[in-house]
Amino acid sequence: MHNGPDLAGDHVVVRGLPTLRLERVVTDLLCTAAPWHALAVADEALALVPKAETAEFRADVRARLRARSDPRGTLIGARLFDLATGRAESPPESHLLWRVVDLGYPVPQVNRWVHDLRGVPIHRLDLSWPELRIAVEYDGYEAHVDREAEDLARVADLEARGWIVIRVRKADLVNTGPLERALDAAFARRGVDTSRRIMNALRPRRHREPRGA
Repeated sequence: MHNGPDLAGDHVVVRGLPTLRLERVVTDLLCTAAPWHALAVADEALALVPKAETAEFRADVRARLRARSDPRGTLIGARLFDLATGRAESPPESHLLWRVVDLGYPVPQVNRWVHDLRGVPIHRLDLSWPELRIAVEYDGYEAHVDREAEDLARVADLEARGWIVIRVRKADLVNTGPLERALDAAFARRGVDTSRRIMNALRPRRHREPRGA
């Protein structure tokens, strides 16, 4: 816990050490960190909070965002927190979710199961639009090394069930051109026009420095 303003009531003692409350840390990072990092932290925090306490935790963070003395970043912070689900299995998956929504596409579902005709869950999709049967899968190196044949079989099975599957790697989170083209093509196949999507809606606006600063 660092010295700073407005810390009264925001600290707890953990194993003898003064520590900022998780709600305070998440609130501050939602407003100050890079959006993809902030979303990853919010996802991880929500995954740590017991399910019975999730609603209270969300209400606390939203109230803190509204009451924050420094309003910079609070609007984006609130949108990022609304986007967080706690279901992302890694920071890159949170980053992918941020990328997709920041590019102007509809908010997808996170880690949703696909079921067979008997209702048995068979595949869990990183991001998906079930009503359109479009899925985006993040192929992280650690989770997918030596699994290429298994991944290809999984994609083939999903496609046989009528899904369009877009595979994304780390480089695609930086150079989003291939991801955008793949998503535009997928939505077009489903009859959805994405030409008017509004981009960069989930990142802070740059403020001009005053003259002489």
